[in-house]
Amino acid sequence: MSEPYRYIHTEKANYPITLLCRVLHVARSSYYAWREGEAARRRRRAADDALAHEITVLHLASRRTYGVPRIHAELRRRGRRVNRKRIARVMGERDIRGVTRRKHRSLTRPDKKAKPAPDLIGRDFHADTPGTKLVGDITYLPTAEGWLYLACWLDLATREAAGYAMADHHRAELVVTALDMAYGRGNLQPG
Repeated sequence: MSEPYRYIHTEKANYPITLLCRVLHVARSSYYAWREGEAARRRRRAADDALAHEITVLHLASRRTYGVPRIHAELRRRGRRVNRKRIARVMGERDIRGVTRRKHRSLTRPDKKAKPAPDLIGRDFHADTPGTKLVGDITYLPTAEGWLYLACWLDLATREAAGYAMADHHRAELVVTALDMAYGRGNLQPG
């Protein structure tokens, strides 16, 4: 959006500002507000560059492992009060990333010898009539008492849960119970 203002600023020696604003459909007051804010934008860019230098020093000192939370904590420990979102923005703009060591937990262990299951719906996730196409998934939720597993079947026509089941395990009977619930509601079509 600042391109018209920059153009007006460069051409104001050749044409009146009023004419340029009218031709570019820009309010004159907006141009003047942009011009007055240029100094503030320059100061903000300079402050971001200084912050980026501090972040880079900390990041290199950590052997490129610190991410936003640790950089934020280290800056606060050194007495520098900076918003965490600003640190994330500056690191994102300069492509500075930390290392994450979290392991992704998967509910399934693929059998390398097993033949892949056929795609029965052919990657077509649309259905015209309810009860003709169902898709299912299972997920896990952390609770104070341990993991809670949720199996859910969605009807692709209505995008509603046709059946679901919860348990403290993720064995096949959990998925079957959710499918029984969908069948028990009586809105599944044969086949």
